[in-house]
Amino acid sequence: MTAGLEALLPDLRAVYEDLHAHPELSFQERRTAGIVAGRLRDQGWDVTEGVGVTGVVGVLRSGEGPTVLLRADMDGLPVKEETGLPYASHVTAVTEQGETVPVMHACGHDVHVTCLLGATALLAANRQSWRGTVVAVFQPAEEVGGAPAMIEDGFLDRFPRADVCLGQHVAPVPVGFAGTRHGTVMVASDSLHVRLFGSGGHGSAPETTVDPVVMAAAIVMRLQTVVSREVSATQLAVVTVGSLQAGTKENIIPDTAELRINIRSATPAVREKVLTAVKRIIRAEADASGAPREPLVTDLPNFPVTVNDPDATDKVLAAMARVVGPERAFTLPGPLTGSEDFGTFGSALGVPSVFWHFGGLDPAGFAGFRPADLVDQGLPSGVPGNHSPRFAPLAGPALDTGVRLLLGAAAEWLTPPGN
Repeated sequence: MTAGLEALLPDLRAVYEDLHAHPELSFQERRTAGIVAGRLRDQGWDVTEGVGVTGVVGVLRSGEGPTVLLRADMDGLPVKEETGLPYASHVTAVTEQGETVPVMHACGHDVHVTCLLGATALLAANRQSWRGTVVAVFQPAEEVGGAPAMIEDGFLDRFPRADVCLGQHVAPVPVGFAGTRHGTVMVASDSLHVRLFGSGGHGSAPETTVDPVVMAAAIVMRLQTVVSREVSATQLAVVTVGSLQAGTKENIIPDTAELRINIRSATPAVREKVLTAVKRIIRAEADASGAPREPLVTDLPNFPVTVNDPDATDKVLAAMARVVGPERAFTLPGPLTGSEDFGTFGSALGVPSVFWHFGGLDPAGFAGFRPADLVDQGLPSGVPGNHSPRFAPLAGPALDTGVRLLLGAAAEWLTPPGN
């Protein structure tokens, strides 16, 4: 199925650079979706646009056989790019809150889209080499949980029901490596928006106020004890306050403050314990500060645990070993603390799914790299991870690997002609 990939790579590189230079925020991926839909039609796929707002689904049949779902996500992030690349993004966009922000493909979704477009091109060009049906899903809004929007838009009834769902993510490891694991591969994510209520006044007379800034600061510091004092050292959990906003001027104590909190967990029991503790601390600190009313806590989009089916994972690991070599195909020693909504498709369809990661960065930054080092030591100093304004995949090799991995994994299910 990879016949013709080498000749296709220059075109894929051009597509990638264009997508990288023109990122779009979640549920705003209209330009990207238009490029995807146009290319799929030119390749001979049946195409449906506007699935889950801006999603695109392509269907290609080649006789009788299993149905394989391949998924890529399309959205960028509100990050100002600092890569210095000649095709760096200078795009801005307006958020749902009306704020103008810079936008960057800081998580590699431009790589994912391009790799899947490469795979769809070769599946169409080499249709004689396989039997079955492929459903290519270009999903919007992964950063805010866009997969449920596609499911709610009738995905299960509008398209062939897959026998397996396959997805991948470019990672801050050297090009040419790929890894996954059986069972939980990425953790659950819950986010909260918290509005704290105080009583404002002049900065020179804080005794006449209830200061929500101090209240917010106390909550931020106390939340650091949830993982260290309420979760076992053998259990995985992360609590992060990613945003604290309050006030307009240095000598005015405001009436309100707002926090945005993110929680990661690998099991339902830990998730419930951490969420309960976080909400308890928010209420207790507000009460201790004499807040005139209880905080308003709103749930933001959440992500389920991403779980790989054991038998399907065995097949994908075998495909990885063929594509990148057995010495570069590795099993992750534990779940990653990032989160994904990819598993929504397999759960909704009731079929196995497998999600894997593949390297996208220059090997020069990873002297003596061993996959286990990622868990034992973290990233080498100076290596930018996903969501960094300096995250810059080594485009050519990363695209080549990503296309081959998608096709190699799909080939584990798609029936060879004559079988």
